[in-house]
Amino acid sequence: MHPMKTAISLSRIGSELGGPFGAVIVKDGKIICGTYNKVVPANDPTAHAEILAIRKACEILRTHDLSGCEIHCSCEPCPMCHFAIQWAGIDTVYCAATRYDAKRAGFSDQHMHNQFIVGALWKPVYHDMDHADEAAEILRQWEGARY
Repeated sequence: MHPMKTAISLSRIGSELGGPFGAVIVKDGKIICGTYNKVVPANDPTAHAEILAIRKACEILRTHDLSGCEIHCSCEPCPMCHFAIQWAGIDTVYCAATRYDAKRAGFSDQHMHNQFIVGALWKPVYHDMDHADEAAEILRQWEGARY
């Protein structure tokens, strides 16, 4: 299965458990791991899908350096996750839905984005338009069924 489709499938699972976000880490064309947002069930504000996927990939690969990996996120990473992606050394970030889709669903990080996302340290994010509508739809469903 395409890594983004897997990330979106995971976001669908997460949407039923408290957060409609999924992330998958790929190395050498193979999915290493994937997970979904667990902020609500874990009572942990850092349990974003991207952070959990990074932790899991590091455990599986037995390294803290994920150079040579890419991450596929159902939605554009928040500043915390983007910085974690940088710290992990992940080479490429792909996302489907945008932070504006997330904002419409009640997840706004614009204040943090405005404060921290400055200059060349911010890695470019490539929007996967082939899967954007499906990922944004999960966020729209979340918005309509908010807890």
